[in-house]
Amino acid sequence: MTQRPLIRRTAAPALIAVAALALAGCGSGFDDTADGGDGGLTSSDDGLTILIGSSGEAETAAVEEAVAAWSDESGIDASVQVANDLNQQLAQGFAAGSPPDVFYLSTDALAGYADSGALLPYGEQLSNADDFYPSLVQNFTYEDEFYCAPKDFSTLALIINEGLWADAGLTEADVPTSWEELADVAATLTQDGRVGLAFGAEYQRLGVFMAQAGGALVTDDGTEAVADSPENVDGLTYAQEQLQAGSFAYVADIGAGWGGEAFGRELAAMTIEGNWITGAMNADYPDVEYLVAELPAGPAGQGTMQFTNCWGIAADSPNQEAALQLVESLTSTDAQLAFSEAFGPMPSIESAAADWTAANPDLAAFLDGSAYAVGIPTNAGISQVISDFNAQLESLETGDPAGILSSVQTNLQAIVG
Repeated sequence: MTQRPLIRRTAAPALIAVAALALAGCGSGFDDTADGGDGGLTSSDDGLTILIGSSGEAETAAVEEAVAAWSDESGIDASVQVANDLNQQLAQGFAAGSPPDVFYLSTDALAGYADSGALLPYGEQLSNADDFYPSLVQNFTYEDEFYCAPKDFSTLALIINEGLWADAGLTEADVPTSWEELADVAATLTQDGRVGLAFGAEYQRLGVFMAQAGGALVTDDGTEAVADSPENVDGLTYAQEQLQAGSFAYVADIGAGWGGEAFGRELAAMTIEGNWITGAMNADYPDVEYLVAELPAGPAGQGTMQFTNCWGIAADSPNQEAALQLVESLTSTDAQLAFSEAFGPMPSIESAAADWTAANPDLAAFLDGSAYAVGIPTNAGISQVISDFNAQLESLETGDPAGILSSVQTNLQAIVG
């Protein structure tokens, strides 16, 4: 289980939040031809502005290079702007009536911008629309419209310290495939002041146990809140029992800021993180050898969390036709594989899967997780619900899983439907 050289990545673009602030009154004044529902797109001689939230120099350079190449080929001016605060700058652009033509957009911001009329629902007009993973298309489908092209994605997997694993007498055959096995190896690895498994105190990590138990926050169509289901209770109860046993721990409780730090400093022998951890390990903990495995199955089977952004196009853009062409270029197989090599994300299109896996065989578990991954719900107001949920999850070890989920259910019902 020798760890091969990995792609450097300093952050997860799929986790960049883009909240639809100050948009309630910004849905008026858009050009009626920018609807996109009948295929009509605005066209002009105007150049394009692209606003991104970058994880670092590697991502910025890769996007700038790809946009410049498209601009040279198309003859259309295009400039990339890197936001210091993507949330704020995107909202300000829309509020001022001068939004960027193309921009990063997160799943939890989709509904707010869509409801305000700020977004062009162009997904079905993409020539490569059928190439995107169905689960990613679902992440950016709102009220039955596929709004925007997923630009890349990440899933969560189980990250195992190979040295500590071997020191505990465990072999590759002991890599857990069930909840019971995960609990057993976590207990075995909990020694010498080190916890077996550590992760963040948030739905974005604990949600894997809910999914593995067969639970979700809302139904697949997003029309019904199901947070208080018995399956979700089972998922959180399992995590609670291991927290109480001391073989699982929240990263903050062992003196770390996130799972990658807890794992890299060997405060924990395992963690649950996304493929962005590879950059941190290469940069900060190059001597720690590790294995990436799929998360163990729960009572309902395998489950993991999925994180993604899309390329949003403004409904008010005077050159939507060029914006669509740019997005198609940026989401092509060649472009996405180049982005992956440059800064680490997984391509959002199925046609790139074989090449990506061949280039990253030790990270294949992340891509395998796409077959059963669940995303953050896209209902308007979901960010606030999840923030409250996360605050309650901080006390899960001594709390009441059913009571926590009942509160989440009440909050969800206020925004669903």
